[in-house]
Amino acid sequence: MSDNAILIFAKAPLPGAVKTRLIPRLGSEGAAQLYTGLLKREVGWIAEQTPYEIELWTTPALDHPVFLELADRYRLKRFSQSGADLGMRMERAAREALARHARVVLVGVDCPALGASHLQQAFHWLEQDVDAVLGPAVDGGYVLLGLKRCHPRLFRGHAWGESTVAATTREALREIGWRWRELPQLWDLDRPEDLTQFLQLGIELPTD
Repeated sequence: MSDNAILIFAKAPLPGAVKTRLIPRLGSEGAAQLYTGLLKREVGWIAEQTPYEIELWTTPALDHPVFLELADRYRLKRFSQSGADLGMRMERAAREALARHARVVLVGVDCPALGASHLQQAFHWLEQDVDAVLGPAVDGGYVLLGLKRCHPRLFRGHAWGESTVAATTREALREIGWRWRELPQLWDLDRPEDLTQFLQLGIELPTD
């Protein structure tokens, strides 16, 4: 068993299937290109700036060329997401990964503000006296969930994609009696107003 792993949840960057709320601004091809760039950037900095093992959890398939490229370049392990909704897919991934690792952090690819210091802080807390770490998002969801054990209640009873997910996750943590800590709120890139902020920051995305 290794100590710490990052579980990156990624969709195949197919036009019309990713960043759908940005399609009116970018078009379906542009939205897919943006998602591809975000995914490559995130895998790259995690691999280069942290010592953690990376697991790439993908949907709807494992063999999209972008996934194969990243797995080859960074020696990633790839796993298929499965489950009726995001919560069930996250629960399965967390449960399986915690059989291989002492602690895991689950992230998506939509948060350009996430950095190595956030991951380091999450694992530091998990190594101490907390059961979970929550990384809340400005829009009311969350961008990170750190765990050293798994409980079904954490992943059920949430309106995924809505502004209540962080709040209902806190309710779940209280119900099961877990200790947790929270990172500062971060913004994720999901809505047209988020795209404006992203462009103003001048963050460069990989193109190769």
